[in-house]
Amino acid sequence: MALSVENITFDSTDPDRLAEWWARAVDGTVNALAPGFFVTVTRPAGPGLAFQKVDDPTPGKNRVHVDFSSADLEAEVKRLVDLGAAETGRGEAGPEFRWVVFADPDGNAFCVAGVDVAAAT
Repeated sequence: MALSVENITFDSTDPDRLAEWWARAVDGTVNALAPGFFVTVTRPAGPGLAFQKVDDPTPGKNRVHVDFSSADLEAEVKRLVDLGAAETGRGEAGPEFRWVVFADPDGNAFCVAGVDVAAAT
């Protein structure tokens, strides 16, 4: 037997609202399996994102987060901030690998990485 990754699940005090936000961010489709309690976002490729109702947000730093990539990192940073994400940090591992850390509207951390093709060649 093998396991398949179906969803990466986020706790949220308002799963419907957060699923709508992520659907816009990843060009996905919202599926309200249990409206107000468990909502998923299907994506064109890769695992889905799921949002489950919790009474209180988890305190402290996320121990797991989602990494995305983009061919145009700065354009994606602008688009996500315009959608309501908060940029919380930046990092790099040499000139060819850079990433930006964000918080979604509920404060969940996620990253977007970009590869500088010119520096990598």
